[in-house]
Amino acid sequence: MLEKQFVIDALTTREPWRIFKIMGEFVEGVDALHELGPAVSVFGSARVLPTEPYYKKAEKIAELFVKSGFAVITGGGGGIMEAANKGAAKANGVSVGLNIILPHEQKPNKYANTRIEFKYFFIRKVMFLKYAHAYIVLPGGFGTLDELFEAITLIQTHRMKPFPVILVGSEYWTGMIEWIRSSLLSEEKISPKDMDIVQVMDDPEEIVRVIQKTVIV
Repeated sequence: MLEKQFVIDALTTREPWRIFKIMGEFVEGVDALHELGPAVSVFGSARVLPTEPYYKKAEKIAELFVKSGFAVITGGGGGIMEAANKGAAKANGVSVGLNIILPHEQKPNKYANTRIEFKYFFIRKVMFLKYAHAYIVLPGGFGTLDELFEAITLIQTHRMKPFPVILVGSEYWTGMIEWIRSSLLSEEKISPKDMDIVQVMDDPEEIVRVIQKTVIV
């Protein structure tokens, strides 16, 4: 059970001790990951079952990345996150799980061999960004979209160095990309070059090759 379920509502200037908790989470994350080396962050739904194709694809992608010299970072939970941690561990690589404390759904998976637990989403997202050389995004829900669009926004606004953002699963993501192009781009809410931030791909081997071209391992 969370100490207070609505963490943001509980954050006030009348509780300065909470600032030290935030600082402590940042320190713990940096201390655990500062020697990680080249890594990719893998995102996707916690609701995907081990029997589903995207689970198996996430596992394969993570395994290939480890064999190519990368560590794999996930949100540490089930579904796609579990699959990626499993693939990384199977290849005897560094399999990082950045777990978030939630009142439901999120439970740490057993395949992460480096585990950190976070209370605050924003600190956890900093760790995904700070230590990733690429974002690999498989089908997911609101949490996956949040992580995806935060990365896109930070790259678009030059708040962080550009890196590959790969959407895995053309049948899942094509509708969203078409909407972005027909609505955001056509109405000049984004620039044409912003469309280049994201790539849609399906083949695990090709995904790894694309990242290898941009990162020296």
